[in-house]
Amino acid sequence: ALTGRAFLFFAYPAQMSGDSVWTPVDGFSGATALSISASDGVTALAANGITWWDAFFGFIQGSLGSTSTLACLLGGAFLIYTKVASWRIILGVFLGMVVTATLFNLIGSDSNPMYAMPWYWHLVLGGFAFGMVYMATDPVSASMTNAGRWIFGALIGFMTVLIRVVNPAFPEGIMLAILFANIFAPLIDYCVVQVNIRRRRRRHA
Repeated sequence: ALTGRAFLFFAYPAQMSGDSVWTPVDGFSGATALSISASDGVTALAANGITWWDAFFGFIQGSLGSTSTLACLLGGAFLIYTKVASWRIILGVFLGMVVTATLFNLIGSDSNPMYAMPWYWHLVLGGFAFGMVYMATDPVSASMTNAGRWIFGALIGFMTVLIRVVNPAFPEGIMLAILFANIFAPLIDYCVVQVNIRRRRRRHA
């Protein structure tokens, strides 16, 4: 699914991205909360009448299914309860995002307002929550080892914030972050297995 979306994004960038999102139901169009914060900073959200709770509950413009962080987290809780999704990956993505966002906050920038975005805004803006719960936990393409899942998730969280902050022209980064992490998933599992083998050899030597 992400590969198909990536193809559409790079093949038809004008139709798949931009500052406006269209809602045919009521004919409303406007800049998304993530694009507003990317261009003018988090403080501009309040000026546009967008609060953190609006973003958390999903009362903002955005892609279908990804605007309500609350709904995504409730779905994630169900997937974890039914053992369909790995809680290690979800928590790893979250922790990777928190650490990376905090580092950028400490570094700061006078020219890029995304440096100042706190982690709790990264959580509720864009498709982060949706990707963290439903895309990163794909059992086919994600890491299979327990330690590998932590690393895999943290890599996604790190790269999501990195793409959002470093590339202001593309404020959303969860899609590319998951695709890149999927490439490294076999290598992560291989390294984890090799470390475990060496540890057992030293233990029984």
